[in-house]
Amino acid sequence: MNLRMFPVYSNSPRRLRRVITPTIASYAAQERQLQSSANQEVLNSKNRFQSSSTSAADDVLVYLNQADRETLLRQQAIDKAQQGQYLDAIDLFTLLIQYNPNSASNYNNRGLLHFQSGQLNKALIDYDRALRLNPRLAKVYNNRANCYAALGELEFAIADYETAIDLDPTDIRARLNQGITFRELELYHEAIESFDLALQFSQFLNTTDTVGVPTALEGHIYAERGRTYHILGDWNCAVADYHRALARLPITYSDREVSYRLRSLVKSWLDDLLSPQQAS
Repeated sequence: MNLRMFPVYSNSPRRLRRVITPTIASYAAQERQLQSSANQEVLNSKNRFQSSSTSAADDVLVYLNQADRETLLRQQAIDKAQQGQYLDAIDLFTLLIQYNPNSASNYNNRGLLHFQSGQLNKALIDYDRALRLNPRLAKVYNNRANCYAALGELEFAIADYETAIDLDPTDIRARLNQGITFRELELYHEAIESFDLALQFSQFLNTTDTVGVPTALEGHIYAERGRTYHILGDWNCAVADYHRALARLPITYSDREVSYRLRSLVKSWLDDLLSPQQAS
């Protein structure tokens, strides 16, 4: 299976980007790092599990076949993650990887947990391993791009978002994230283009897909496009998009909810635009 390389030269109107091609030596060093990290994860997980009290669910693992064992461990990991117990969830996914080291999904999920717990380098290693196992998983490229962006490697993030979109053109989140990253690079028109395409695909999917695109996701796209218009000085478009965002973002009362924080941001951006006009 061949990995798609982000082109050094492109006919795209977007700014051309140089991608450093890893050498054989760097690949070998990365492999050693991956294996060392994986071994240490398993050892740490075993030590933590041995030092803690085992539940009845843990005791029955030895009696289950591999498929049932993985199902139980995965559900336990999801439950721990939903409770915010990321370390325990990571341990469970490490055990899952030990049982099934060829599952790209397990590496991706553990990478997400590392990312959510602020362990960005460990997340990056897990995403790399997932893509080595299956280089056609669009969602993993999107996740790795988010990690690159958090590390400040914005051009590598753009390359991964582009790959995610190539693999799945309907990946709305990758287009949204790509637009945000273009804006951080001060490529505002490219950002607007990404948001426009995200909205077009969103509207298309809502008319053809029984599930559709969540209204909150559309609200997020309008919020980010509005912010970009705001920065560009196109205040009329910004105000219109802010209102569209507020109409779609659900009203929640917990500051732990993404929509709560995003609504607060949009309201503050809207106030910045309207307050001077109201004062005059």
